[in-house]
Amino acid sequence: MIHKSNKAYKSIGEVAKILNLVNEKKGTLNTHTIRFWEKEFKQIKPNILNGNRRYYNNDTIEVLKKVKYLLKDQGMTINGVKKVLNSDKSLKLDVLPNNSINTNYSIINKIKKISDLIKKIKYLK
Repeated sequence: MIHKSNKAYKSIGEVAKILNLVNEKKGTLNTHTIRFWEKEFKQIKPNILNGNRRYYNNDTIEVLKKVKYLLKDQGMTINGVKKVLNSDKSLKLDVLPNNSINTNYSIINKIKKISDLIKKIKYLK
């Protein structure tokens, strides 16, 4: 198996693995989510080479991580995430939970995750 350096460009499939964008039912990668976010957020700029293949550098992957965190974990809307990304404030993932605009969403998401875990446990019995 060949290992890429951390500075190497990553394909859309590799980025989907990094972001853990996996369809739980099918086990496939949700690369369409990344392509959708590209259209919505101007900060996501992959290099598109021959055959329309997308390649992402580390800066773009960091923006994608922030977008995923704000949308999926914090429960923010696309417009809310756009406002956060367009603000002058520095975005660090470690600081975001404390300065989140919508802290109620964080609690709701945690409750949903706990509920999902309980359902999975019941299903295993």
